[in-house]
Amino acid sequence: MDAMPPVAEAPVETSPGKLKMTYEEYLAWAGEDTHAEWVNGEVVVFMPAKDPHQTLIGFLYEVMGLFIHIFDLGRLWTAPFELKLRPDGNSREPDLMFLAKEHLERLTPDRIAGPPDLIIEIVSDDSVHRDRVDKFDEYEAGGVPEYWILDNRPQTRQRAQFYQLGPDGQYRLIPVEADGIYRSMVLPGFWLQVGWLWEEQPNVLRALAEIIGPEKIAQALKEATGNREPETQ
Repeated sequence: MDAMPPVAEAPVETSPGKLKMTYEEYLAWAGEDTHAEWVNGEVVVFMPAKDPHQTLIGFLYEVMGLFIHIFDLGRLWTAPFELKLRPDGNSREPDLMFLAKEHLERLTPDRIAGPPDLIIEIVSDDSVHRDRVDKFDEYEAGGVPEYWILDNRPQTRQRAQFYQLGPDGQYRLIPVEADGIYRSMVLPGFWLQVGWLWEEQPNVLRALAEIIGPEKIAQALKEATGNREPETQ
C-alpha cells in the first residue's frame, strides 16, 4: 500500500488576474508539493482543509487502501497528484483516485493520463458547484466509471452521492441499499456502511473487519510476515 496520505487541502479562490497562464507555464510554476488545479487557462490554489474533511479522506484512504492491498487490486492516491483525462483537457487533483491493476499503464511518474477507475471528491464550502457540476461533467465525459461526491460538512445535511457510468456513457445515481450499504462497481467485494462516513472518528479496523472479515485480516497479516507465528513474551 502507498505511504500515508499528505494533509489534504480545500480550495480557495485567489486573485484571478495573477494566475492566468498556459498549461506549460503552470507546470513550470507548480512545485511538487503545490496543491492546485489548472482549469481553462486559470489556476485555482488550495488551502489546508478543515478537520472533518481531512478525517474523512484519512478514513477512506486507510480502509480502501488496505482492502486494495490485501486483494492486490491496484493503487490509490490522495491529492496532490495530477489527473489529465485528456491531453488537451484540464489538470485536476481529486481528493482520492483509484486505478485498477489492469489500467496501471495510465500511470506516469508525473500524473494519471486517462480515466482512473474511481474518483472521490469531498465537498468543501467553495467546491459545491465545482464537484457537483464542473467535475461531474468532466469525469462523465472522460469515462471515469465511478464517482463519489461526499459532503460531511457539519453545518450542512450530510450527503453521499454515488454515481456509476452507464452503457450510454452517462452517470447514474446509485441508491444506497435499505440497510445503508453502498457497494462499489470497480472494487469487487468492497462496500461501505454510509453511516461510517459521518462518524467523528471512523474506526478503520472495525470497518475493514466488517467488510472482509477478521479471518481475512489475520491471514493477510500472517502472509505479510512470512507465515511466522507471533512471538510470545
